[in-house]
Amino acid sequence: MPKRKDLKSILLIGSGPIVIGQACEFDYAGSQSLRSLREDGIETILINSNPATIMTDPSMADHVYLKPLTTKSIVEILKAHPQIDAVLPTMGGQTALNLCIEADKKGIWEDFGVELIGVDIDAINITEDREQFRELMLKIGVGMAPQATATSFLKGKEIAQEFGFPLVIRASYTLGGAGASIVYKPEDFDEQLSYGLEISPIHEVMIDKALMGWKEYELELLRDKNDNVVIICAIENMDPMGIHTGDSITVAPAMTLSDRTYQKMRDMAIHMMRSIGDFEGGCNVQFAVSPDEKEDIIAIEINPRVSRSSALASKATGYPIAKVATKLAIGYTLDELDNQITKSTSALFEPTLDYVIVKIPRWNFDKFEGSDRTLGLQMKSVGEVMGIGRSFQEALHKATQSLEIKRNGLGADGKGYKNYDQIISKLTIPSWDRVFVIYDAIQLGIPLSRIHEITKIDMWFLKQYEELYFLEKEISKYTIATLSKDLLLEAKQKGFADRQIAHMVDCYESEVYNKRTELNINRVYKLVDTCAAEFKAMTPYYYSTFEAEIEKPDGTRYVENDSIVTDKKKIVVLGSGPNRIGQGIEFDYCCVHGVLAAAECGYETIMINCNPETVSTDFDTADKLYFEPVFWEHIYDIIRHEKPEGVIVQLGGQTALKLAEKLSKYGIKIIGTSFDALDLAEDRGRFSEMLLENDIPFPKYGIAETADEASELADTLDFPLLVRPSYVLGGQGMKIVINKEELEEHVVDLLRKIPNNKLLLDHYLDGAIEAEADAICDGEDVYIIGIMEHIEPCGIHSGDSNATLPPFNLGELVMQQIKDHTKKIALALNTVGLINIQFAIKDEVVYIIEANPRASRTVPFIAKAYKEPYVNYATKVMLGEKKVKDFKFNPQLEGFAIKQPVFSFNKFPNVNKNLGPEMKSTGESILFIDSLKDDDFYNLYARRKMYLSK
Repeated sequence: MPKRKDLKSILLIGSGPIVIGQACEFDYAGSQSLRSLREDGIETILINSNPATIMTDPSMADHVYLKPLTTKSIVEILKAHPQIDAVLPTMGGQTALNLCIEADKKGIWEDFGVELIGVDIDAINITEDREQFRELMLKIGVGMAPQATATSFLKGKEIAQEFGFPLVIRASYTLGGAGASIVYKPEDFDEQLSYGLEISPIHEVMIDKALMGWKEYELELLRDKNDNVVIICAIENMDPMGIHTGDSITVAPAMTLSDRTYQKMRDMAIHMMRSIGDFEGGCNVQFAVSPDEKEDIIAIEINPRVSRSSALASKATGYPIAKVATKLAIGYTLDELDNQITKSTSALFEPTLDYVIVKIPRWNFDKFEGSDRTLGLQMKSVGEVMGIGRSFQEALHKATQSLEIKRNGLGADGKGYKNYDQIISKLTIPSWDRVFVIYDAIQLGIPLSRIHEITKIDMWFLKQYEELYFLEKEISKYTIATLSKDLLLEAKQKGFADRQIAHMVDCYESEVYNKRTELNINRVYKLVDTCAAEFKAMTPYYYSTFEAEIEKPDGTRYVENDSIVTDKKKIVVLGSGPNRIGQGIEFDYCCVHGVLAAAECGYETIMINCNPETVSTDFDTADKLYFEPVFWEHIYDIIRHEKPEGVIVQLGGQTALKLAEKLSKYGIKIIGTSFDALDLAEDRGRFSEMLLENDIPFPKYGIAETADEASELADTLDFPLLVRPSYVLGGQGMKIVINKEELEEHVVDLLRKIPNNKLLLDHYLDGAIEAEADAICDGEDVYIIGIMEHIEPCGIHSGDSNATLPPFNLGELVMQQIKDHTKKIALALNTVGLINIQFAIKDEVVYIIEANPRASRTVPFIAKAYKEPYVNYATKVMLGEKKVKDFKFNPQLEGFAIKQPVFSFNKFPNVNKNLGPEMKSTGESILFIDSLKDDDFYNLYARRKMYLSK
């Protein structure tokens, strides 16, 4: 039976601003869903308040409403579009589900005759109300940990007395494990119970006996209206129970599960999905398995929506879960749909993986001074990376190389811990760097049995680590000249980077590279094809690996490579790697638009990125996707293989920008602004000389490399001083200091964290107004796409400020200075493409704080506010296809648009919430107001100094 004929117009609810626990995986799901609906000729209406995403791009839906996610907004939209037949809430995370339930309780869907598709209210209620869920599971014979519900403090105390410790407290109707905790001791129980009851919107918690040390698994399911169910992926958490899956290292396919238990788990998952309600769509089920030979299975939870793991499972298998779930919601059955990768087989199949994927979360604890860094039931990571390899070891190495935390992989970089007590402590209390510490422990000689006893990580994983260490030890006996081909090939097959091998044999990275090139140990590229090469794949989605040579009967030797290079002219776009504070989804938006614009100009587009949550790593965004670390060795090998016209670095944030120097050094063309111009903007000395030549004012500054130099400078610059390291993003390490003691303390701390870095000391313009401008330049003409005034005073990072477009309080004289300075700087830096400039305004004089000749955080916001595709224009300028004067700019905005930062401080209750020069917000929303008399603006303006740290 094909799709339903009665569904002609559908409302999709997005997930709002990015917060810890709900990131861009829902932007990816929503974008896929919208495309899926439009393929079937269905009118799409979207509500989402996040301006940084691809999902809210005008091209994605027929009507995009950038409005707050409230029932008031829903009613406004339903009144404006009486034709809406149904609402699809399963693509917008918990935010969308909660809003959908609220609208249902208020009778809104019923009033407007809107049907709920993709899930039913009963299913949401059963899965969110832990008591109902427990009763249902027991009824259908699915085991659960001993647990009980408390809606009062007294009831919670009684349950604890009955069960004994350790206990797990989980709050109902929350996301990312908010309000959840493991309580080991009775004295900690009262506080955690109160917090859980308080954070739950229905004042309810579930208390269960903690299954510490049990193994954790997740299954991703899809079901159609004929009750066909497929299991897309089984994911195993390397970390045992007790750590939120979003903070766990996860592996697919499941590695340590017996086939008998896996089959049992499959049957249970299907039984659970069928029992919670009669709906068509996606589902995520989590299980705990006892770590003994009995392998008892206990259900943890079921989510009747696409989840963080479904983005990961989609990228891991090549099976687009959100896209297919949407088709099922509108009435298709699985056997009617195509496998999106092979295009010749049906979607009623379960993917098979002939490779391994490893996901590692990315944390940002450095932004939350004093935060509890222990990993537990509340998710704390801000992003994630995924590595694909032929073995667990290769995938693990690729994932660690993707993290961008100045590590080259596991071991062999001289950065490991060597102190026994420190290592034991980090293993005992799960920490963000435990993935590295396990290797350090083995290196120190701590037996695997002891590591297993402390961490409860399965011995299979620990033995994989041990093999890597033994290989490192063996290679270290040789020099680069005596290292054999077999040993070098084995190291590469297990994922060791050239840098790591160079560290082992004490030589330069380039010598290792030359040696393996000489020995024909080169990367080959394999397809992610959903079916282990059983059928021909039509989608070019690749990962790299190393293979031994095959000898033909005639004696010639070769290595099989799935990536066929065409003779078309090509462009590589470097992605932005894992999400983190300071570099988020807005750069994914820019990369996707860059790819689409390059395709419009006739180029074959190649995307390199390692973030499984994003639209840029969707298999049909670029002509070719290399799911690889944005790490020099991997990028260089892809470029040598593909031989592109050039590489676009200015759309992928600091991640891509940092590689510009190396690309330039190796003679690879950088598309748009040259490396020299990028470096001029980063090098404070050269940049200031350029400003002087152009008669542009800037705060007095100096450069120091030691604490003594900083102290001497302070005498000439006057406090307060803004201290910052060079070449960082998101204000990392920036601080305002008001005396010499504070200055010394911060400088010493910075030089310890970022050795050999030049520190910039600026006189801080106290009480100044901050503004910023984004512009497109082609080397001759400059077009300013937007000027924003910050509501907060100068000194709060621009990413944490409420930014108003256009400015609300700057006179003509100031506006003219901003325009003149922007044009002069863009031309002086030889900008080709985008540039962002930040200003401080004091006594009607406009000073330059910094200039970044690249896409900035505010570009998507301006594009959405003015309804103009600025990244598309800028990319065409970078490629030399168009000049600024070729575009007919027509910005449309009545009133004002305000970019509002969103914080995730609730994950770190004890952290100082003061704002300063270092960015702390995780996401943003957009607010449109007609005039400055609007209450929302008045409230923001009244609170502008509330959190100013200094």
